[in-house]
Amino acid sequence: MKTIKDVFNDYKQALNVIYDANEIEALTLLVINEICNLSKAKIKAFPETEIPARQNDKLNNILDELKTGKPVQYILGKTEFYGLPFNVNPSVLIPRPETEELVEWALESVGSPDSYRDKLVVGSILDIGTGSGCIAISLKKNLPGFKVSAIDISAEALETAASNAKLNDVDIEFINADILNPKSDPHSYRDEIHKFEIIISNPPYVTLYDKTQMHTNVTDFEPHAALFVPENDPLLFYKAIADFAVTNLIEKGILFFEINESYGDETVELLAAKGFKNIELKI
Repeated sequence: MKTIKDVFNDYKQALNVIYDANEIEALTLLVINEICNLSKAKIKAFPETEIPARQNDKLNNILDELKTGKPVQYILGKTEFYGLPFNVNPSVLIPRPETEELVEWALESVGSPDSYRDKLVVGSILDIGTGSGCIAISLKKNLPGFKVSAIDISAEALETAASNAKLNDVDIEFINADILNPKSDPHSYRDEIHKFEIIISNPPYVTLYDKTQMHTNVTDFEPHAALFVPENDPLLFYKAIADFAVTNLIEKGILFFEINESYGDETVELLAAKGFKNIELKI
């Protein structure tokens, strides 16, 4: 019967051409924790613990998938974001830590005394390109008094987002719409729609050049429509969302973006040209 130590050795040997040593250790720890229902502290403290055959078979099957480069989050079908559980699959991007920073920034803007309004507890938020729903759901969970809406062009992504809203016991309005052509859907946003205190988005921003620098477990498995933009128009989505925000934010409303760090100055210039004030670029 194999031990925890044996599993770590097997994963290290099989995955060392794909991941570095720290990544392999973190992956192995995560998988054993999930499959064997052992705490990470116990896994580390008792490496000679034997693993039952059925669980070992599952660990081997997961290792076979990991060797293809498939992200462990897709294999397990779930991940964590901002302290909350989320279902994930290849129809949605895997939530990233930098997006947690975007959520934190938005929450700070609402709750801090020096924000444009003092501890706002009600209002409306729109998340554009919601994917798994991680941004919208995390904001709703922490701002229960707000009405939160979220749009995405992918019906499959919206199904996943809806399952995550149910999982986290929050009420989100999900709408299938294309921000590049917001008037194309008669049930999408119209001129008479209420305006928002906050519009937030982590839109596609990866260029073809960026793609060459990325790990294949992203480029081969995560949804390209949620990642990539044309090389000759890297700010395509920022232009469209900014135009939408000009007419759909309340006075003194706030627009939040996650951006391509290579285009920070260009994004600031774009927003300034469209009339946005007090623009802050966080590096």
